Amino acid sequence: MSRTYRTCRMARARLRVLVGRARAACRPGGALRRDGGMVTSEYAMGIIAAVAFAVVLYKVVTSGAVGAELERVVRQALDARM
Repeated sequence: MSRTYRTCRMARARLRVLVGRARAACRPGGALRRDGGMVTSEYAMGIIAAVAFAVVLYKVVTSGAVGAELERVVRQALDARM
């Protein structure tokens, strides 16, 4: 078998595989279909989780102990000599 013939056969085989994958991806429910992003329910759960985290973070930052510590850090930064 010549080198050119072998290369041509390999190229044809590879092309058949690629065409088969492309056809499978185009079919509804094809094996190679990929999700483009979250569905609505996942998106809603993500928003709820983000809001819950923001509320917890807000409560922690506005608590007395953390507020006093943040105030101390800011005062130290403003009183620092350069």
